[in-house]
Amino acid sequence: MDKKLDTDSLEIRVQALENRLYGERRTKSGKPVKCAEALVRIQGGLINTANKRERVKILHKKIEDLMKYLDPQFTDHISLPDAMKLEFILAEEDSLLSEAALLEQVNNLQPLLDSTHIRDVPEHATKLQRLSQIHIKQQDQTEAQSQEVKKLFEEYNKMMFLLSKQFTQWDETLRKMEEAKGIRLVE
Repeated sequence: MDKKLDTDSLEIRVQALENRLYGERRTKSGKPVKCAEALVRIQGGLINTANKRERVKILHKKIEDLMKYLDPQFTDHISLPDAMKLEFILAEEDSLLSEAALLEQVNNLQPLLDSTHIRDVPEHATKLQRLSQIHIKQQDQTEAQSQEVKKLFEEYNKMMFLLSKQFTQWDETLRKMEEAKGIRLVE
């Protein structure tokens, strides 16, 4: 019973598909066009053509070989013999062993990656972000303070230079006055 329902359902679906493809077209005898019938006719014509042509017969016989040649792994199989593959592996033996040792080391360190400290990193990221912002602010403040100190040192140096110059002038004036009076300083 279920098979009949499935067949009926399939026929209804094929008929709906034929109506969508062909619309209201009819054959010469006035029957609606059927996809299945057209496909059977086309297949029959292809088989007749294939049987009449020797080249197509040969192609059908060798289709299995062609499928094997179309397989992507066939080129690997044909291009490198097993002895050559073995030589490649032996040539890379040191490299493979070192990679294996590194992978073993990573495997041994896996518990460290699963620790609570590593799992808590996202929580600490927000704190670190906040601290980074504070650090940047403090760097800006330090730069401003450095500029202020530099400015004060420049003013101090300028003041010391002017005072030194003034004392030198006073000393020169005092020396000239003492010479004019004839006073001699004991050094």
